[in-house]
Amino acid sequence: MQTATKAKTGNRSKTNYLVDLVIGMSFLLATAPNATGEPIHEWLSMGLLVMVVVHLLLHWQWIVAITKKLFGNVAWQQRINYMLNIGLFIDLTIIMFTGVMISKTVVPLLGLELPINMTWRSLHGLASNVGVVLIGLHLALHWDWIVRSSKRYLLQPIAKRLHKPATQLATKEQSS
Repeated sequence: MQTATKAKTGNRSKTNYLVDLVIGMSFLLATAPNATGEPIHEWLSMGLLVMVVVHLLLHWQWIVAITKKLFGNVAWQQRINYMLNIGLFIDLTIIMFTGVMISKTVVPLLGLELPINMTWRSLHGLASNVGVVLIGLHLALHWDWIVRSSKRYLLQPIAKRLHKPATQLATKEQSS
């Protein structure tokens, strides 16, 4: 039973890592609309929204558990993490809403036409800059997990694949 629990936890951790890796890479690309172009920026941001929803669903039990005991006995790091996540959620909601309001690709494709409003563009830029800071803090708070998971799910599998042929070669030479 304990092995099954460890396997389930390991798979969940790996899933979390892969989702977060996709979110991180997408975020880096989405924050560079001048490099990717506006259409890619908008579509990538829509995909990023979906991945953030998946991230929230994967962590839903934690969200509910911490919300229930937020004003009770909760470690300061979890409380800070929770407040930071609330800030990120609000900020990402503003970014996505204002992004839709200034869309030149996705919204027109749906047959909708929104008036040009520089206030939305300014708010989108401000919220995006705040988001970079909040995500930086989020990464800093989870840095140990990021490093451990990167070693476990990214570097170790690569190292195993690189060393596998040499091990097989040595085994064949020893049997000759």
